[in-house]
Amino acid sequence: SHIMSEYVRMTDTERDQIDQDAQIFMRTCADAIHQLRTEAHKDVQSAQVKEHRTAVLDFVEDYLKRVCKLYSEQRAIRVKRVIDKKRL
Repeated sequence: SHIMSEYVRMTDTERDQIDQDAQIFMRTCADAIHQLRTEAHKDVQSAQVKEHRTAVLDFVEDYLKRVCKLYSEQRAIRVKRVIDKKRL
Protein backbone atom coordinates (compact mmCIF):
# COMPACT_ATOMS: atom_id res chain seq x y z
CA SER A 1 0.00 0.00 0.00
CA HIS A 2 2.76 2.43 0.96
CA ILE A 3 4.76 1.55 -2.14
CA MET A 4 1.73 2.03 -4.36
CA SER A 5 1.01 5.46 -2.88
CA GLU A 6 4.60 6.51 -3.64
CA TYR A 7 4.22 5.21 -7.18
CA VAL A 8 1.13 7.32 -7.73
CA ARG A 9 2.90 10.47 -6.51
CA MET A 10 5.79 10.08 -8.93
CA THR A 11 5.40 12.10 -12.12
CA ASP A 12 5.97 10.76 -15.60
CA THR A 13 8.90 13.13 -15.93
CA GLU A 14 10.49 11.63 -12.81
CA ARG A 15 9.91 8.13 -14.14
CA ASP A 16 11.44 9.07 -17.49
CA GLN A 17 14.48 10.51 -15.71
CA ILE A 18 14.89 7.33 -13.67
CA ASP A 19 14.64 5.26 -16.87
CA GLN A 20 17.25 7.41 -18.57
CA ASP A 21 19.60 7.26 -15.56
CA ALA A 22 19.14 3.49 -15.27
CA GLN A 23 20.00 2.97 -18.93
CA ILE A 24 23.11 5.13 -18.61
CA PHE A 25 24.15 3.25 -15.48
CA MET A 26 23.66 -0.17 -17.09
CA ARG A 27 25.64 0.91 -20.16
CA THR A 28 28.43 2.28 -17.93
CA CYS A 29 28.56 -1.02 -16.02
CA ALA A 30 28.70 -3.04 -19.23
CA ASP A 31 31.54 -0.84 -20.52
CA ALA A 32 33.42 -1.20 -17.23
CA ILE A 33 33.08 -5.00 -17.32
CA HIS A 34 34.34 -5.02 -20.91
CA GLN A 35 37.33 -2.87 -19.93
CA LEU A 36 38.08 -5.09 -16.92
CA ARG A 37 37.90 -8.15 -19.13
CA THR A 38 40.40 -6.57 -21.52
CA GLU A 39 42.81 -5.71 -18.69
CA ALA A 40 42.24 -8.82 -16.55
CA HIS A 41 44.88 -10.94 -18.23
CA LYS A 42 47.62 -8.36 -18.63
CA ASP A 43 50.83 -9.20 -16.77
CA VAL A 44 49.38 -12.36 -15.22
CA GLN A 45 51.55 -15.46 -15.36
CA SER A 46 49.33 -17.91 -13.53
CA ALA A 47 46.66 -19.78 -15.47
CA GLN A 48 44.73 -20.19 -12.23
CA VAL A 49 44.56 -16.41 -11.71
CA LYS A 50 43.43 -15.90 -15.31
CA GLU A 51 40.75 -18.55 -14.90
CA HIS A 52 39.57 -17.02 -11.62
CA ARG A 53 39.34 -13.52 -13.11
CA THR A 54 37.45 -14.83 -16.10
CA ALA A 55 34.98 -16.65 -13.86
CA VAL A 56 34.43 -13.56 -11.69
CA LEU A 57 33.87 -11.34 -14.71
CA ASP A 58 31.49 -13.91 -16.23
CA PHE A 59 29.53 -13.92 -12.98
CA VAL A 60 29.36 -10.12 -12.79
CA GLU A 61 28.37 -9.87 -16.45
CA ASP A 62 25.64 -12.47 -15.97
CA TYR A 63 24.34 -10.60 -12.93
CA LEU A 64 24.19 -7.35 -14.91
CA LYS A 65 22.29 -9.12 -17.70
CA ARG A 66 19.74 -10.41 -15.19
CA VAL A 67 19.34 -6.93 -13.69
CA CYS A 68 18.87 -5.46 -17.18
CA LYS A 69 16.25 -8.08 -17.99
CA LEU A 70 14.34 -7.32 -14.78
CA TYR A 71 14.52 -3.60 -15.53
CA SER A 72 13.21 -4.20 -19.06
CA GLU A 73 10.31 -6.26 -17.76
CA GLN A 74 9.38 -3.56 -15.25
CA ARG A 75 9.63 -0.86 -17.88
CA ALA A 76 7.41 -2.89 -20.22
CA ILE A 77 4.78 -3.08 -17.47
CA ARG A 78 4.93 0.70 -17.07
CA VAL A 79 4.58 1.27 -20.81
CA LYS A 80 1.64 -1.13 -20.94
CA ARG A 81 -0.08 0.77 -18.12
CA VAL A 82 0.40 4.07 -19.94
CA ILE A 83 -1.04 2.60 -23.13
CA ASP A 84 -3.98 1.12 -21.24
CA LYS A 85 -4.69 4.50 -19.59
CA LYS A 86 -4.67 6.24 -22.98
CA ARG A 87 -7.12 3.71 -24.37
CA LEU A 88 -9.57 4.46 -21.58
